[in-house]
Amino acid sequence: MGKYSVDWKGYIPAITTNFNRAGEFDSEGMRALVRWLLGQGVHGVVTAGTQGEWFAMSFEEKASLFSVVSEELKGKCTIIAGCNGFTVDEVVKNAELAESLGFDGILLSAPAYMSLTEREVYQFFSDVSDRVYLPICVYNWPPGTNLDMSFELISKLAELEKVVALKHSTPDLHSFVQVFYAMKDKIRVFGVPVNEFGISLMKEENAAGQMGAAAILGSEHPQFFNAIWDGDYETAKRIGSRDSFLMQSWFTPDLTGRFASAQAIFKEALNLQGLPGGYPRQPILPLDDSGKEIVRRTLEILGKI
Repeated sequence: MGKYSVDWKGYIPAITTNFNRAGEFDSEGMRALVRWLLGQGVHGVVTAGTQGEWFAMSFEEKASLFSVVSEELKGKCTIIAGCNGFTVDEVVKNAELAESLGFDGILLSAPAYMSLTEREVYQFFSDVSDRVYLPICVYNWPPGTNLDMSFELISKLAELEKVVALKHSTPDLHSFVQVFYAMKDKIRVFGVPVNEFGISLMKEENAAGQMGAAAILGSEHPQFFNAIWDGDYETAKRIGSRDSFLMQSWFTPDLTGRFASAQAIFKEALNLQGLPGGYPRQPILPLDDSGKEIVRRTLEILGKI
């Protein structure tokens, strides 16, 4: 396949999944959220990713989630299904569901919890690539897999038939840069920082963009990339600084929450703006009062509430 077999680019947020107070999947809340996201101009969405709490959902619930996203967004923007699982069979089942509903590709990390070796991770992706039809975006997610993929492993994964992209969520800037320049003509490398360096990558190297988290700032996230494409670099810098402030206020350099689980933080941020964030599903808990105050204060500084 390769990078030119897909047109994925810009801001493609990994969105939250709506659950109600009782912990049930809220299809109408989900529908309202994706309609809002489309109206904000996102270039695509990833559903059932880390922020979408895939690990807490049954296959039947994922089917309902994928159906809502497909009904609302298919043909209007890129839709990518998080198809993580602990076995190849589970991943393939999720991917076949996504394919049947018209998704454009799948996002896949190494299985969580197991702390696999790189040899095992490569075999896992190779087996999936042999059995699915949709393009694959490899997700390097060190906090969830206990593995920050090496350059050598990513180079091998990029040779697999179905691999067309990489969400490179490494805290190691040197690793990101090394992988980006080595792979940019072979696969789409997502994870562009929202600063002057990221602007230069977009401007000079036609970088893919960012699979960011939750789209809390709404239209500002896609506008960062739109501004770069339009040559309005000052606007991009201004938006990027706001995005960076938000992320630094809530998250550590390795992209884990400073004071709570990321999913709970993002849902509270959506709810405070009058948007359908809903509730996290246990074992993740809603924010306590101190966490809510941190989120509220950040949004007030940014003028979002």
